[in-house]
Amino acid sequence: MHPTPMSPLIWVQKAINIMDLEFIRLLNRFAEKHSILNYMMQKGRWFYPGFIAFLFILNSCSGPLEWPESPLYVFERGESNTTQPTDLESALEKIAGHYAHFDVVAYEDTTTRTTMRTFIVSYGFTDFYLEEGRLVQADRFVHAEQKLSRKNAKSVFKDEAVQAIKPRVQEVELFRKEGAWNIYRPETPSLLGIDGDPMKPLSTDPYDPNLTDPDKDGHPGVTVQISVGKFFRGEIYITRREIFSNYLTLNNNGTLSGYVIDRSEQFVVGASKKILNQESNPIQLPDTGMSPVFLVKVDPAIDTFEELMKIRDDIFPEEPEFHPKKK
Repeated sequence: MHPTPMSPLIWVQKAINIMDLEFIRLLNRFAEKHSILNYMMQKGRWFYPGFIAFLFILNSCSGPLEWPESPLYVFERGESNTTQPTDLESALEKIAGHYAHFDVVAYEDTTTRTTMRTFIVSYGFTDFYLEEGRLVQADRFVHAEQKLSRKNAKSVFKDEAVQAIKPRVQEVELFRKEGAWNIYRPETPSLLGIDGDPMKPLSTDPYDPNLTDPDKDGHPGVTVQISVGKFFRGEIYITRREIFSNYLTLNNNGTLSGYVIDRSEQFVVGASKKILNQESNPIQLPDTGMSPVFLVKVDPAIDTFEELMKIRDDIFPEEPEFHPKKK
């Protein structure tokens, strides 16, 4: 996920790429006008998935939507005449607190027949506090959205699965550079959907006895629900090894902004349809302006997804969107 640490949700890319989404759109329109096609689909359920997949493979894929411009956001840093803390002790005091967390990670998969692009938008809370004179960061994620560069394609990652991502509480590095205080949070790998040693590579055994069911839906790993148009729906069951780091700058207005580096691993344990049970190799875009993180200090009483969404539009920018290709 990282979630953005959730860089999750990327495993749908190759499966969706097999299906031409523009063709799905046309098929949907045709089906609405021609009841005989609906009848055929209902009666020939054994035939329909393979038939559609075959047509999609034969049909040329339309190009993906385009990335927006980088950087995605230019965050307000506060009045220029506001001074930064002058010493380490005052910087620690200013940074400590409870923050609402918003981050975006951009991924691209070029292993597919047509390039697939994805934004993972993660929401949660970040707390900074002092522990024996050290600055410590604790992250908790509550919700994630996935934006795909394909029309009519949608995937949903349950909040229960997002909330099961538990990054390790980590001491961070605080240093001053070019007159501003900066925070570096190093990588602390954690596992999702499987038990084991997070410092070791993620298991690629679909029958690993250490598989868990954190979203409690009866399937191994965590479940991603996928829909394309009106007629195709399915699920993918995945495990994750979350590996991310943050680079943040203390702004004059007290917010923290920066970027995410994500090197997470994922494995598709299984799927509800064979066409979805495929691996892909998405990588994060190297442009850090496409993977921002933004933290805003809030009342400690605000600590649930519902409470965060009530103030979301007041403190966070709009979620990024892909754009049609310019003619």
